[in-house]
Amino acid sequence: MSDPTAELGFSGYRAWTVERWRGGTQARQEDYVAEEAPVALVYNGEPYAVMLATPLDLEDFALGFSLTEEIIAGPEEMLSARIYRRAEGIEVRMRIPEVRCEAAAGQGRNLAGRTGCGLCGARTLQQAVRRPVPVGKGVAVSAAELTRAVAGLRDHQRLNQLTGAVHAAAWALPGQGLAWVREDVGRHNALDKLIGVLARQGVDFGRGYALVTSRASYEMVQKCATVGISFLAAISGPTGLAVQLAEQAGFTLVGFVREGNHVVYTHPQRLTH
Repeated sequence: MSDPTAELGFSGYRAWTVERWRGGTQARQEDYVAEEAPVALVYNGEPYAVMLATPLDLEDFALGFSLTEEIIAGPEEMLSARIYRRAEGIEVRMRIPEVRCEAAAGQGRNLAGRTGCGLCGARTLQQAVRRPVPVGKGVAVSAAELTRAVAGLRDHQRLNQLTGAVHAAAWALPGQGLAWVREDVGRHNALDKLIGVLARQGVDFGRGYALVTSRASYEMVQKCATVGISFLAAISGPTGLAVQLAEQAGFTLVGFVREGNHVVYTHPQRLTH
C-alpha cells in the first residue's frame, strides 16, 4: 500500500552537498539528511497537537498516537484520516466519534511538541503520568531469538542507513523474527507509527514484542502497555520511572540489548534462556 504522505511530495530525507573530511583529506560530496516537518493532528476539526516528525507513514502515526494517548479506544473508532500539505507543514485531519473528541478537547495537549516529545502539551501530572492497566500474559521470548532480532534490525532501517539520524521501532514474533519496522526522527513517533500499522493490520498485541533503537523512557513503556504490548527491548537503558511503571504493569522491560548481552529490569519470566 502506498504512503499518502509520499504521494503529496514529502520524503524522509533530502540530498545535500557537504564537505567531508577523512584522514585530513577534504572532498565535496552529496550526502543525505533526515527530514522533519511540523505535523498538526486535528480531530473533528479541532486542533489537538503539533509534532515534529519524519513525514512518512503518517496514517500509521495518527492512528498509533490516537491509541497510545487513549483518544480513541480502538482502531475502528478512527472513522477517517486525511493528510493535507500546507505551506508550513502537514495537517492530518481525523474524524472520530464525537464523544471521544469532546473528551480529547479537555486533555489540553494543544502545544507544539519537539521532535518525538512524549509529554509536550500535558497540563497536569495526572495527564502526563498515566498508569495503564496491567498487561496480559504476553509472549515467551528466548534470549537467542531476541539477539537475532536486534542484530537483524539494522538491515531494515533503510532511512537510517541513508541519514544516520533516525530511530526505529520494530515488531517481532517468537519463532518468526521481525515482522514490521517503522522509522522516525523521534523515538516516540517511531513507536506510535509501529503501533498504528499493527492496529491497522489487526495484529494481536499480546503475541509479539517491541524493539526500539533508543533508551526506554517512561513514555515508551506507557505507550506499549496502553495497547497491551507486554515486552519491550531497547538498545539503550531505561529510566527509573520507566522501570517503576513496567514493574507495576507486569511488563517485561529489557535494556542494553546488543551483541548477545542484555539487562532484564522487570518481570523476567517472559525471557527464556
